Amino acid sequence: MGLIHIAMFSTLDLVGQAPGGPDEDPEGFPFGGWQAPLIDEATGAQIQAAYEGTDALLLGRRTYDIFASYWPQQDDHFGRLFNRIPKYVASRGKPDLPWAGSEQLGPDLPGAVREIRERHEQVTVVGSLNLVQTLLHEKLFDRLDLWLHPVVLGVGKKLFEDGAVPTNVTLLEPPEAGPKGTVHLRYGRAEGTPATGDMSAPDRGLGDES
Repeated sequence: MGLIHIAMFSTLDLVGQAPGGPDEDPEGFPFGGWQAPLIDEATGAQIQAAYEGTDALLLGRRTYDIFASYWPQQDDHFGRLFNRIPKYVASRGKPDLPWAGSEQLGPDLPGAVREIRERHEQVTVVGSLNLVQTLLHEKLFDRLDLWLHPVVLGVGKKLFEDGAVPTNVTLLEPPEAGPKGTVHLRYGRAEGTPATGDMSAPDRGLGDES
């Protein structure tokens, strides 16, 4: 069985809406493209490395339309990768899928995602915030690469909206910070639900040292 890998860009207040540009969300969001001034060479290398092993993309309808209008004309690292591998699209409608290698998932999204995970080594989800929230709610992910950017927007769709389910994750690698302050965090989904405790217990390190 392969893994479902979510790659997400977020602000400090966990807004994940339209990081790449205003065309990613036509709903009047005032900060489309907030990520662009914060990209640096180190962060770019982290993003490229995160896609190593990807042999399929899983996309929401809006992200698919943006990608399908851009990547078929590109011959760089990501263009060659994205054009070569299968693209699976989650949509409730009947979208036109002109990009070669594209396939719409069936109406049972959790079942369809489980099925494509059986077919591939690494299915990467990029953008597609509504789809990501569904996958998080269903705990249908194995790895989460999160780039946390040093900016607070105060408005916009958040990575974890109301209705997120209690989930444990584990840090897979030490965090990496770029020169502009963006921090890359790589988590794996862990079993169980978050535990609670007493911060005054002796093993918490907060006791009276006098």
